[in-house]
Amino acid sequence: MNRIGDFGFISGLALLFLQIGSTGLDFTSLEANIHLIPHSSLNLIAFLLFVGAMGKSAQIPLYIWLPDAMAGPTPVSALIHAATMLTAGVYMVSRFNFIYAITQEIVLFIAYIGAISALLAALIAMRQDDIKKILAYSTMSQLGYMFMAVGLGAYSYGIFHVFTHAFFKALLFMGAGAIILALHHEQDIKKMGALKDKMPFIFIMMLIATLAISGIPPFSGFFSKDAILNHLFASGEYLIFIMALLTAGLTSYYMFRLLLIVFISPSSKEHKLLPQAKLIQFTLLVLSIGALFA
Repeated sequence: MNRIGDFGFISGLALLFLQIGSTGLDFTSLEANIHLIPHSSLNLIAFLLFVGAMGKSAQIPLYIWLPDAMAGPTPVSALIHAATMLTAGVYMVSRFNFIYAITQEIVLFIAYIGAISALLAALIAMRQDDIKKILAYSTMSQLGYMFMAVGLGAYSYGIFHVFTHAFFKALLFMGAGAIILALHHEQDIKKMGALKDKMPFIFIMMLIATLAISGIPPFSGFFSKDAILNHLFASGEYLIFIMALLTAGLTSYYMFRLLLIVFISPSSKEHKLLPQAKLIQFTLLVLSIGALFA
């Protein structure tokens, strides 16, 4: 899936070079000379660059690699989902804002891809039992929010959600890692339960992250999500707004489902926890501050 995205991105760069290469490919030169490119070619360039973003940021139809990537170590998952690869597509679209600002057909396509991806991922996450796959589809869904924002010209709101998402998603993944480690590498939430009293600190940290991703004030996710929803409504794209609003409700459902099953629901067996999970408590505390105040 990523090779398909890479092919689209490299093709877009090649076409951009053929159209404007003599004036330089740095962002300053590109922005100054973008008017030299015919509109039809500019639309194709914008589309091909976005194909790269679809691959890297796991948007439909190039998303199916994401849950399989969860087989890697949890700290790597936290880094990739919160700060590096998956958010690169959103940053790229925002950085090329001078191209997307004049390719209205493509930006509307970007917004709809984001809306459909966000809703689809939320629906899939509702039926997952692997704790890391729930969070993986959650990332895909939140990236859909970011693409809805940048697709409709709200680049600052999209990047703002990148920033807030980095804290609460890293907190969720590291919290999930602590649970997995404590339970001898168990990832099925149906085999967990009643961990609130045994892991009270992890429960509080996961609760903070869940409230943030659900958009509950005064946590950071509320401010970035609310800004995006307000912009979607103000832009007049009511179908996208309704899809985003529905996704927000589903996000609260699957995240609180995870929290209640893991920490509150009764367990079918007595868990003997490994003590190593306590080693990441300081990291969780730092991330929780970001989830609160980012």
